[in-house]
Amino acid sequence: MKNSKTVPTDLELELLKVIWDRGEATVREVFSDLEKQRKIAYTTVLTMMGVLERKGHLTKRAGERAYVYTPTVPQDEMVKNMVDEFVGRVFNGSAQPLLVHLVGDRRIAPKELAEVEKLVRARRKQ
Repeated sequence: MKNSKTVPTDLELELLKVIWDRGEATVREVFSDLEKQRKIAYTTVLTMMGVLERKGHLTKRAGERAYVYTPTVPQDEMVKNMVDEFVGRVFNGSAQPLLVHLVGDRRIAPKELAEVEKLVRARRKQ
């Protein structure tokens, strides 16, 4: 009953980021990396990695001493899926209001805006 269409929760995404950075990881490795950033229980990581496997976001294989988990979807594809879901839910499928909001956001540095302008020019040429 795997459903890879589900968007990961905040905690699930946190675990996935660790695994994407590593390429593959055991529960102990994910726990160790997360524990450097914040307090988290080993059993929470264990449980959540099982949830991610059931949802179809991770696969596991037997390693020497522990299961080794691998993401089923690359990070950039997951980001695209999450953005598509957000745009559909919040903006009724239209990305234009999101773009307008982001361009007007003062947190975006001039250098970042220049990169966006470059991408827009390249897209128009297509």
